[in-house]
Amino acid sequence: MALSGINGHTTLVGLIAWPVGHSVSPPMHNAAFEILGLNWCYVPLPVAPSQVENAVRGAAALGFRGVNVTVPHKQAVIPALDVVAPDAAQFGAVNTIVIDRDVAGRPTITGHNTDYQGFLGSLRQGGFEPAGKSAVVVGAGGAGRAVVFGLLRADVRDVLVLDTQPQQVQSLLADLGRDGAPLRTAPLSTETLVESARAAELLVNATPVGMSPKIDASIWPADAPFPAHLTVFDLVYNPQETQFLRQARAAGAMAIDGLDMLVRQGAIAFELWTGQQAPFDVMRAACERALGQR
Repeated sequence: MALSGINGHTTLVGLIAWPVGHSVSPPMHNAAFEILGLNWCYVPLPVAPSQVENAVRGAAALGFRGVNVTVPHKQAVIPALDVVAPDAAQFGAVNTIVIDRDVAGRPTITGHNTDYQGFLGSLRQGGFEPAGKSAVVVGAGGAGRAVVFGLLRADVRDVLVLDTQPQQVQSLLADLGRDGAPLRTAPLSTETLVESARAAELLVNATPVGMSPKIDASIWPADAPFPAHLTVFDLVYNPQETQFLRQARAAGAMAIDGLDMLVRQGAIAFELWTGQQAPFDVMRAACERALGQR
């Protein structure tokens, strides 16, 4: 809703991130509230890493209905939750929090993850069916965990996760590599990335590399030929066409940007909070307008 319409009956939701200024989630959700005539408002909430648990409990104390969670807090919020949904618990990352209250107003804080559903929906919408395919995922943080979980659920043949942080990689492997899952990990280096991508069918950037304002950065080395047979997915959506995607398209590879995933995961969060069907096209158009103004 318009900010001028906020009153004592407005339901609040928001986004916990650090930084938070790059996000187009506020205009996306507020456009959806407005079109449906809901007295709701979505606000950006910059939260320093040392204050994550305080922020989650503070949102509950302030009467928020819920919050989204993004970089770098998707794992750090978990200790502040009362309940973690089974899928989010399985891969250890939360991107949507729902706050329910009993008749006395006492909150129950529940963590969900809508990222993996948004990722799979966007991947298939882009024309790639992951079942039986080989994938490489760069990034083992909260977003990477959601991607890997989704790919394993979709019955990929194998998935290799590359990251520069050994502890993060080992944690992901411990959480998702059980029961004979076709999951491997390796340290991220230029050589490993190029070699593994040549043998794969899908390459996913699940890191913030290339996100505004560092729009000239890319996970792919400038002097390495890009494999034309690949399908490439970049979770970064600001800018919508990243340097990584430009490299892929210039080589003739199929490239999928992160905006559709953003809207899909946002639509699921919207429905968790409101109980109403999300106006997907309205939300996407709001994101495109917001990105076009930057």
